Amino acid sequence: MTDSWATYGADLHLDLSAVAAGERGLRAALTESLREAARNGRLAPGTRLPSSRTFAADLGIARNTVAEAYAELVAEGWLTARQGSGTRVAERARPRRAPGPAARVRRPVRRAPAYSLVPGSPDVGAFPRAGWLAAARRALTDAPNEAFGYSDARGRIELREALAGYLARARGVYADPDRIVLCAGFVHAVRLLARVLRARRVREMAVEGLSLDLHRDLLTGAGLRTRPLWVDEAGARTPDLAGLGPRAGAVLLTPAHQFPTGAALTPERRAAAVDWARTTGGLILEDDYDGEFRYDRQPVGALQGLDPDRVVYLGTASKSLAPALRMGWMVVPPDLLEEVLAAKGPAEWTSSGLDQLTLAEFIRSGAYDRHVRAMRLRYRRRRDELVAALGGGFPVSGIAAGLHVVLDLPEGSERSIVQAAAWQGLAVEGLARYRHPETEMPVREALVLGYGTPTDSAWAPTLAALTATLPS
Repeated sequence: MTDSWATYGADLHLDLSAVAAGERGLRAALTESLREAARNGRLAPGTRLPSSRTFAADLGIARNTVAEAYAELVAEGWLTARQGSGTRVAERARPRRAPGPAARVRRPVRRAPAYSLVPGSPDVGAFPRAGWLAAARRALTDAPNEAFGYSDARGRIELREALAGYLARARGVYADPDRIVLCAGFVHAVRLLARVLRARRVREMAVEGLSLDLHRDLLTGAGLRTRPLWVDEAGARTPDLAGLGPRAGAVLLTPAHQFPTGAALTPERRAAAVDWARTTGGLILEDDYDGEFRYDRQPVGALQGLDPDRVVYLGTASKSLAPALRMGWMVVPPDLLEEVLAAKGPAEWTSSGLDQLTLAEFIRSGAYDRHVRAMRLRYRRRRDELVAALGGGFPVSGIAAGLHVVLDLPEGSERSIVQAAAWQGLAVEGLARYRHPETEMPVREALVLGYGTPTDSAWAPTLAALTATLPS
C-alpha cells in the first residue's frame, strides 16, 4: 500500500477532537490547533512542517484544507513559507512571562569553581574516542541478532568472558564468566548487595572509618547500620573485625588503595580480613576502584584471590575509561550468585548491551591494556608535577597510586584553606569530610587532592591556584 501513513516523514500530533465531534469545520480546527502549538512552544520556532500533500494524506483530509490553513497562519505571522525552504514556524520573540514569587526574590549567585582538584574523577578528556569508535564498529558488525534483544541478567557473555581473562591476568582475580554479574557501576552493585545482605538478615556491616559518605548512605538507606574500622598507614584495622560481634555480617574495604588516605592494606591485615570472613561466615566487599594505577611498582593483586568464596570483587570502568559508560562488574561467590541475580531481576536492563559488546571488543583487541598503560604514565606525570609544585613545604602521604594524593596541613588549618581555595576559584576537599560519624579515631588536618579531574589546558592554572592558596 504505497500511500499508507506509515510511509510519510515527520510525525506531527494535533488535537482535532473538536472536528470529530462536529463542532467546527476541518480548516478552522486545523488552523487553531497549529496556532496553539506554535503559541505554547510545542512547535518551536524554525520547525519545518510537512508539505500540504503529505500532511493532508496523514490526516485523511483534502490537500486544499491544509493549504488554506497554512496560508491563514502565514498571513497572521505564525508561519513562514519560502521557495525551497518549505513551511516553517516563524522565528519570532516569545511572549515574556511574569516572574513568579520565587523569581522576584534576589538571591546571591553561587558561581561554579573555575578549577577543581576534587577526587573521584578521571581525566574524561583523555577518553579514547577513536579506539572506542573502532571497537564499536567491529562489535556491531560481528554482533549476532539476539544481541539486540534482552540479555541474560548477568550481562553479555562476550564481556563476561573478556573480563574473566583480563581480571585474572591483571588483578589476580579468580573469575569464572558465569560468576561475573554486570551492573551500572559501583553504586548499583552496592545496592544489589545490600538488598541481598538484608534478605540474609544481616543488620550491621563494617566500613572504613574514613570513606565516602555516599557509600555509607547507600548501606544505611538499605537498613544496614555501618560500623567504622580505624584506618592508619597500613589501611583498615581488620583485626578489629573480630570485636564487632555476630551482628556484623559483612565489611566494605578498599584494599589496593584505601580511599581517601591512599594506604595499601598490608598482607597481615588482608589475612586478618579473610580469617574473619571464614570464621564468622561473613562477606568481604572489595572495592577495587583504581587498582590498575600503581606507579612505583606492579599493582598489588586483588584481595579476592585469597578466598574467592568469601570475597565479592567489585570493579568499574569509571576510573579507567569514563563514568558516563555506567559500566561495572561483580565477581560473586557461588553461593551468592542466585541471590544477586534475583535482586537484579530477570534480564539485563541496567547497562546497554551494545556498550557491553564494545567494551568486550576493546578489551579483547588489547586497546584497553594500551589505554590503561597510557593513562598510568599520564597520571604518574601529573602526580609528580603536583608534588613538585608544592616544593616540599607540605608532606604528601599515601602510596604512589590512583588519582589522588593526601596533602598534610598544619593543625587547625584545614577549613580555612578549603575556604581560601574557593576564593581562588579552586574546589578542594578536606580529609575531615570523609570521617564516619561514629568513629573515635583522630583525623589529621589534610586535603584530598584529585589530580585526574582537570583537563590538560586547565592543569597549569589549577596548580597555580593551589599554590596561591597554601600558606607560605
